[in-house]
Amino acid sequence: MLRSFLQTSASILSVTRNVLSSNLRNPAFRRFLSQEARAKIQAAVQQSPVVLFMKGNPQMPQCGFSRAAVQVLDIQGVPPEKLKTYDVLEDPELRSGIKEFSDWPTVPQIYVNGEFVGGCDILLGMHQSGELESLLEKHDIIPKISTESSSERSS
Repeated sequence: MLRSFLQTSASILSVTRNVLSSNLRNPAFRRFLSQEARAKIQAAVQQSPVVLFMKGNPQMPQCGFSRAAVQVLDIQGVPPEKLKTYDVLEDPELRSGIKEFSDWPTVPQIYVNGEFVGGCDILLGMHQSGELESLLEKHDIIPKISTESSSERSS
């Protein structure tokens, strides 16, 4: 009897999850961002060279993906004065609004020079490929490391 109950519950949850996730992708079910909220988020992403919307704060991230994003930015050498973070758990409107603003369904979200980069998975992939370092150097967020000067020293 318990097994039957659990199987029924699991199938109901599965159907509910599928319906909810498909409804969230449907524009008719989306929450539209007010002009005021959009303006606040736009100002926030322009406030600093690197902006991270995350769960928690850099000292105490509240999810593994936010922790990973902070660690990647730290490994890349992003100086604290060039990084602004926002805790989406402190503001429900920001938490839902940032997803609508970027048209990206998850947090964390990273912006560089006002441009949306992506979430944790994108950031990690860019870090691994070297693309993130190039982007940060291009915008003078981290210093460029000249391979020419290091090869001259070894000669």
